This record gives sequence, C-alpha cells and structure tokens, in this order.
Amino acid sequence: MDYFLQQLINGIALGSIYGLVAIGYTMVYGIIGMINFAHGDVFMVGAFLALIAFLALVAIGVTAVPLALFLVLLIAMLLTALYGWAVERLAYRPLRGSFRLAPLISAIGMSIVLQNYIQITQGARVKPLPPLITGGYTLLDHGGFAVQLSNIQIIIVFTTFVLMLAFSWLVAATRLGRDMRACEQDLKMASLVGVDVDRTISLTFVIGAALAAVAGIMYLLYYGVIDFFIGFVAGVKAFTAAVLGGIGSLPGAMLGGLLIGLIETFWSAYFSIEYKDVASFSILVLVLIFLPTGILGRPEVEKV
Repeated sequence: MDYFLQQLINGIALGSIYGLVAIGYTMVYGIIGMINFAHGDVFMVGAFLALIAFLALVAIGVTAVPLALFLVLLIAMLLTALYGWAVERLAYRPLRGSFRLAPLISAIGMSIVLQNYIQITQGARVKPLPPLITGGYTLLDHGGFAVQLSNIQIIIVFTTFVLMLAFSWLVAATRLGRDMRACEQDLKMASLVGVDVDRTISLTFVIGAALAAVAGIMYLLYYGVIDFFIGFVAGVKAFTAAVLGGIGSLPGAMLGGLLIGLIETFWSAYFSIEYKDVASFSILVLVLIFLPTGILGRPEVEKV
C-alpha cells in the first residue's frame, strides 16, 4: 500500500506537467480545429530558456532561490510566448485558408526546425541543473518503505492547480475569453460581430506557449536534466492526454494529463519500464476506437 501511494504521488506530479502542455494543444484545436505539433518543442524551448536564465542570473550574482525562480519564470514565459507567437505567425496564419493538411505539415516542419535549432545552438548532450528545491515530508514510514512527498512535487501540483483556475477564469469571465469562445463557434461570424480573429488566435498561441514554459521549468526542476529531444516525447504524451480527456476541453486536458502521468508511473513501477510509452499510446488507440470524443469531449457538430 505504501509503494502504491508513493507512485500515486509521483504520477500526479508528472501528470500535472503533461496537463499544462496538453492545455496548449486543446486551446489551439478548440479555436482553429488544428493540432499544433510544434507545441511540444515550444515546451522544450521553454525548458532551455529557463536553464539559460538560471545560469545568467547566477553569473550576475542572483543566488537567492525564490528570487531566481521568480525571475526565471517571468523570463521564460515571456520569451517562450514570443516563440509561440512566431509559430502562429509563420506556420499557421499564412495557411489558415488552405486545405486542412497544409498547416499540419507546416507545424511538423516548425517542430523539426525548433529541434535542430536547439541542437545546433545548445548541443546534443543532456544539460544538467543542480537541485534547487530540496527537502520534503515523510507521510508514512512503516520501517520498510517511507512514502515521501517532496517540496518540488508540492510546487508542481500547486502551480498547476492555480494556473488551471486562473485560465478557467480567463476563458469564462474576460473579453479575451469571450472572443476565444466566439472563434471556437465560428471564425467567420466572430469576425462579422467585431472580434479581432487574428489577434485572438495569436494570443491563444501566446498563452499556450507561456503555459508550456511553466511546464518546461517544472520539468527542469523535477528531473534536473533536459535535452533537445524532450519536446517530442513530452509533446506526443501531452497530445495523447488532450485526446484522452477530450480535445477542445480544458478540464479534459488536465484530466487526461493526470491519467497519462498515472498510467506511465504505475506501469514503470509494476511492469517493465521499457514499455511505459507503449502503455500510454495503447490507451490513445483504445480511446480513439471506443471513445473518439474523449472522456469530457463533446461530439463535433457539422456546420452547414
């Protein structure tokens, strides 16, 4: 039971990271009906920007961890948001009126560009970061196995919960949120009633990229190592989470992220760790066969 509880804690922390990345997928799909396959690499770029910001702050003498984390969070979110804006401006906006496959191919190309850009500028080797947030709490200790809840796991789950509440409020109660929901219903009619469609879509990419940057920082702090390929693996799993929870549903994206994190963690704990990715993607296949709209998704209504 103690081992199960420990893996439950680990799975929730990992799933929270996947959930933040999955929100970016589901936001873009909800508005323009396209999958942004470059989003996972935007997450990777955010992690690298956070690492560079950490090193730069240490170089100029900022050694207080809370202040450094706050500054890194702001810098990484701002710069990663610019990458998200660039992806929309270069890979999506020129092809918005084209056939549906064109933006998808363009996004995959942008994903390859970002991967190679980071590989060339930062190198192909893994980049380590010494543990900045240490310590934790022992929840259970029966002598044989101690259930630990680390401070970084608490920060990850708390940050994810706060961001989820903040973004839900943004969508439900602000002008930008109303514009997003209008664009989700019908882009053409939204533009006719005064919604700036281009601005709304760009801001959606920017917000999704900023959330991906937060996920990248959490990943960096949690695992302590990153490389140029983490965006592909985490991106595919976050996409799986978005589909599992219901593509286009924000609560569904978070729920799917938690489920994928739990599946991966429990499979690694009780079965062969080499097949943990197979388990996650097998769930995607089963969901697409038996529940195409996902757990919280709604059937798509054909507009005529």
